[in-house]
Amino acid sequence: MAVTDEAIEKIKGMIVAGDLRPGDRLPREADLAERLGLSRNSLREAVKALSLIRVLDVRQGDGTYVTSLAPGLLLDALSFVVDFHRDDTVLEFFEVRRILEPGAAALAAQRMTEADIAELRVLMDELGEAPTVDALVANDLEFHRRIAAGAGNGVLCSLIDSLSGPTTRARIWRGLTQEGAVAKTREQHAAILEAIAARQPELARSWATVHVAGVEDWLRRAL
Repeated sequence: MAVTDEAIEKIKGMIVAGDLRPGDRLPREADLAERLGLSRNSLREAVKALSLIRVLDVRQGDGTYVTSLAPGLLLDALSFVVDFHRDDTVLEFFEVRRILEPGAAALAAQRMTEADIAELRVLMDELGEAPTVDALVANDLEFHRRIAAGAGNGVLCSLIDSLSGPTTRARIWRGLTQEGAVAKTREQHAAILEAIAARQPELARSWATVHVAGVEDWLRRAL
């Protein structure tokens, strides 16, 4: 790991651990460098990098502060900001999923190869009738990842993949608490798959919307 990357990870770790909260001022450069076991140069580079993605705010003559980690930062540094999601923002991640994933399913119905569709069937069959919650969530994540990849749009695939992490806890929670979660997931995945296999983009879009919106609705009531 590069020295600057190590410095970024250490500052990020302080924020995740709650040692630095939104709006907090960072300690003096010399003190923070000593605390983290870093050179002042590497710390300075890390602060510069984090300020560019608006995780830190460098105020001339005043110091360096942790910025607000609101979802508005998502577009600036998606893969970084998702590490800071909170339960009260997970619904917003699901809203974004509901916007993106139906489009990916529609594209997959037009572009996904027959071989990839066959592998998607195998993935569904691997789940079995009574999977553990961990197996259910892992299978669900992989199912959606393959459809996103099958859409043939690298940017869309990356966006959907970046959103999967912040929703994992909600998926586990649903698997543990919602009656019939396994059966419902299998049924809706099968409907999405059949629409893709039949090359019916709008049907695939509709089923993907039903699927993601259903989980979103359950979560909205459960929170």
